[in-house]
Amino acid sequence: MVVFHFQRLDSYVVAMQFAKLAHEARIGDAELRDQVTRAAKSVFLNTSEGLPDRRTGVRHKHFNIARGSLGEAVAGIELAVAIGALGQAKAEVLLGHAQRMGALLGGLLRGQ
Repeated sequence: MVVFHFQRLDSYVVAMQFAKLAHEARIGDAELRDQVTRAAKSVFLNTSEGLPDRRTGVRHKHFNIARGSLGEAVAGIELAVAIGALGQAKAEVLLGHAQRMGALLGGLLRGQ
């Protein structure tokens, strides 16, 4: 159900897909799984909080938090692969979504 216009935006959809995939990846290390899924959820929720706000400062605050959480999630995914807690194929799918989300957040931060 669409309540807000921003729910149709690529940034919203990609952030939700990233959070969903991070959850479904079921990283084998419990601490990393928790950290990555929380960071991915933060990407989605902070992006969603910034999208409807018309104040540039507030939008940038939330998009910057989302970008920081995205970096944390990417690092956690790479570490999970390095320690054998996540397969390379799942990681590549996650990192592809992360790359797309990073580009979208960059555009949002530039005001596009």
